[in-house]
Amino acid sequence: MKRALGHALLSLSLLLAGCGGGDGGSGSAGTIGTATPTPSGNTTCTLRARQDWAGAQLREWYLFPETLPASLDPAPYASLDGYIDALTATARAQGKDRYFTYVTSIAAEQAYNSTGRTGGFGIRVKTDAVALRAYISESFEGAPALAAGIDRGAEILAIGQSSGSLRSVSDIMATSGASGLSDALGPNVAGTTRVLRVRDGTGATRDVTLTKAEYDLQPVSSRYGWRVIDDGGRKVGYVNLRTFIYAADTGLRQAFASFRAQGVTDVIVDLRYNGGGLISVAETLSNLLGGNRRPSDLMYQLAYRPEKAATENVSRYFTAQADSVSPRRVAFIGFEGTASASELVMNALVPFLHADVALIGGNSYGKPVGQIAVDLAACDDRLRVIAFAVKNAAGRGDYYQGLAPFMEATCQASDDVTHALGDPQEQSIKTALDYLAGRSCTPIGSTSGAVRAQSVAGDLRLLVPDRPTTEQRDSPGLF
Repeated sequence: MKRALGHALLSLSLLLAGCGGGDGGSGSAGTIGTATPTPSGNTTCTLRARQDWAGAQLREWYLFPETLPASLDPAPYASLDGYIDALTATARAQGKDRYFTYVTSIAAEQAYNSTGRTGGFGIRVKTDAVALRAYISESFEGAPALAAGIDRGAEILAIGQSSGSLRSVSDIMATSGASGLSDALGPNVAGTTRVLRVRDGTGATRDVTLTKAEYDLQPVSSRYGWRVIDDGGRKVGYVNLRTFIYAADTGLRQAFASFRAQGVTDVIVDLRYNGGGLISVAETLSNLLGGNRRPSDLMYQLAYRPEKAATENVSRYFTAQADSVSPRRVAFIGFEGTASASELVMNALVPFLHADVALIGGNSYGKPVGQIAVDLAACDDRLRVIAFAVKNAAGRGDYYQGLAPFMEATCQASDDVTHALGDPQEQSIKTALDYLAGRSCTPIGSTSGAVRAQSVAGDLRLLVPDRPTTEQRDSPGLF
């Protein structure tokens, strides 16, 4: 058993964890400092040994130790996940740990954080729980769905394991809700085959047989990852970051190098589906947006529980990069799937840009805490333990209900799946352009129904399984 070692910030991450149809969240973080947890003495991979190991790590590192039960017999729990959920139940009831503490595979997490390696159809799914409909909100390069011509805006009408077993999405959702739809799409395991009846943006309906396969999720899309938009003669930089993994570094730097070369001072950062990821990449993005920041400007603080604070707490400061821009205004596009590292970047800029940084779209998820990774290598177990709070230079770090109430500027908009990502006519991007130009907008949280009416299917929400994979925590809605 070990805690992942090495200088802290290279292995830190924060990410969203889904639970219960999207109402979940999680983040992860690697090592801070060089402290090593107390050895558990675990030498086997029996369920009881793994449960005892996990319990010991929570008692040593958990950010909310007062919420842990004084004692809890592991025997009644048939899984490691079940025992961890029971240990963290009080913090969850208080809204502090919405399944943010969990166990995952070391190998799977490392593969995803390195290259975005995952398995699936390569689609992101959103649902309308009222209309009982499901849509493709994003389709990934190099994956089966896009190869079959299924892209953003397509509606999934029916799902089956074969053409003869197709069942309508409306029936699945009416009977079993969002979790039933998630189950119908099958596990994210290469080789899993499903038949999807889809209606494309043209209105054409067809049945497509798709087999899940492994692919590398591009964190910055090769199709619409970044561009410079001409908004009435003003140059606006647009960058869409899907996930904070190591492979994002190159795309982000290329985007900002282009922005800088073209004199861009207004930037749109599209994080609408970004559940988080590596803090080192969040730092890169913050620094690329921080050309006018001083080395003494605090980016963020990580605060551990009192007995760990002296050795573990960290403060990080802005460090301008060769490709950094000095933005006049920044518009972040975000919704309920925007969490953790995404929120860190937004929160870091507020004390300096104030109302010149805005959240466009809807309220973010609300995850101002992060995890350390504690490994039980012999069992391929990585325990992600909520161990620290994340705060900005103003000490703000209590946005458990989302960032919108703490942003000095917000603009409500829909996730308009009838337009491509990166398209200036897509409602969120169009609203971001309005904000950057000083045009009026409706603040997030307004009772106005005008924005909702613009949506193709009412209130679309990302589809997240009850027990998401590592990559589904990081990239919600992924199948």
